[in-house]
Amino acid sequence: MIKSAIKSLLQADLTSVWGAVTSLHDFSWRSDIISIEVLDERHFKETSKDGYETSFTITVVEPLMKYSFLMNNENLSGEWIGYFTQTGGGTEILFTESVRLKKWWLYPFAKWYLKKRQKQYVSDLRLKCERK
Repeated sequence: MIKSAIKSLLQADLTSVWGAVTSLHDFSWRSDIISIEVLDERHFKETSKDGYETSFTITVVEPLMKYSFLMNNENLSGEWIGYFTQTGGGTEILFTESVRLKKWWLYPFAKWYLKKRQKQYVSDLRLKCERK
């Protein structure tokens, strides 16, 4: 299993950050996906700009504190966990991804790829939530 975490402080209130991350309808701020298809209250699919479809099952929703889901596509399966904390300076986020790869040749690139994706996601989230 490959694990990667990113922690950041956003200059935005907790409610705004939580709302952006958990919304399955407003994904226009995300630079990595072109669509989200909501299947039911716990299941959805994202399509990346590269054409990859990933299925998600929401496993934990503790409003304004923790959001977690399982994910699965042709290359990997795993879990994403997000923790949210209001601070005096904004909102601290801690996002952790743990994945199992389905293709052996992906292993040399996996940690780099996860870090790159996480940095882009947080960058997009920062732009969305810190707009004045």
